[in-house]
Amino acid sequence: MLNALQKQPEDKIIQLMQLFRDDPRSDKVDLGVGVYKDATGLTPVMRAIKSAEQKLWQAETTKTYTALAGDVGYHDVMIDLVLGNTVPRERIAAAATPGGTGAIHMVLELVQKNTPDATIWISAPTWPNHPSIIRHMGLKLAEYRYFDEVSRAVDFDAMLADLKQVKAGDVVLLHGCCHNPTGANLNNAQWQQIAETLLAQGAMPFVDIAYQGFGNGLEEDAFGVRLLAKTFPELLIAASCSKNFGIYRERTGAVMIIAPDKATRDVVQGNLAHLNRLNFSFPPDHGARLVTMILSDPALKAEWMAELEEVRLGMLALRQQLADELRRLSGSDRFGFVAEHRGMFSRMGATPEQVLKMREKHGIYMIGDSRINIAGLNKQSVPILAKALIEVGV
Repeated sequence: MLNALQKQPEDKIIQLMQLFRDDPRSDKVDLGVGVYKDATGLTPVMRAIKSAEQKLWQAETTKTYTALAGDVGYHDVMIDLVLGNTVPRERIAAAATPGGTGAIHMVLELVQKNTPDATIWISAPTWPNHPSIIRHMGLKLAEYRYFDEVSRAVDFDAMLADLKQVKAGDVVLLHGCCHNPTGANLNNAQWQQIAETLLAQGAMPFVDIAYQGFGNGLEEDAFGVRLLAKTFPELLIAASCSKNFGIYRERTGAVMIIAPDKATRDVVQGNLAHLNRLNFSFPPDHGARLVTMILSDPALKAEWMAELEEVRLGMLALRQQLADELRRLSGSDRFGFVAEHRGMFSRMGATPEQVLKMREKHGIYMIGDSRINIAGLNKQSVPILAKALIEVGV
């Protein structure tokens, strides 16, 4: 029976992580794995999370199940965080999921149940797990152009042209902020044009928002998803708490589905609970409980927001330092995009051969498409990376 299984390709990021671990050099630099790191290379537990865990340990009296869709209190704080007051609560169905990946999978399952012939449109490039999950589920897949490899900015004219080819009923997956892997993001005026275009095409927007608070700020990063929520009668949303709360291993995510009316919302809510039951019965609650406690407690929320802002500003400072150092070494402004990008990632424009050369000669580890994790840098390693990029001819 098992001999019919085929060997699966190894995950490139996991492979890169192992290569980094096996490298004996003390000055090696890991810019591959997509987790936040502080200046010491540690992914810390946020102060507000520590405080909430202490309170939870003292107050928690049971580990029994919550509900199939997770705790309603968690739904409410996540809806408030992502959507604010843009849509009446009675129109929003929600469910807790195992991380943002679980939320993405559940949204696609809903699409499969409702409109199995729909094409899912994704940006080129996008997070590699997007197309992997879509193909695994047997859904139709198409790409819209997104990134200009020369300017390292959004190729907006090409993006808009491709989205005008989307058919009614198709689903368009958009990064809510801090585009992964490019770091190039839509501005508010471009979001407005995207909303108008998709509405005219009769498409269904699907927003994956995994880095809220890492770009321009918590409220600013929610501009796109909130605009779509106000514009469309229906909207699909997958949210992750891994990054902005630093609870990667707790697998804390949420699905939010905006329906045109309460009756439809109630049907969707039942479907979300049903899908949770089929996939894993009950969602994990520890991370969701911590998020609920933080967002419900003014003191904890203020502490969390302050630390999140420290993280955001720290990454912006590293971006500016890298752009300045590259300007100094290259004598040009061709790397100015680094300071303009937002979030954890930027694509540097190196070829796979140049990426390999930087790894072998300089101990700098990045994905083959030259995506770097800005948070993997510190003040000392920025000049090392800049020198390597110039030496290999980027």
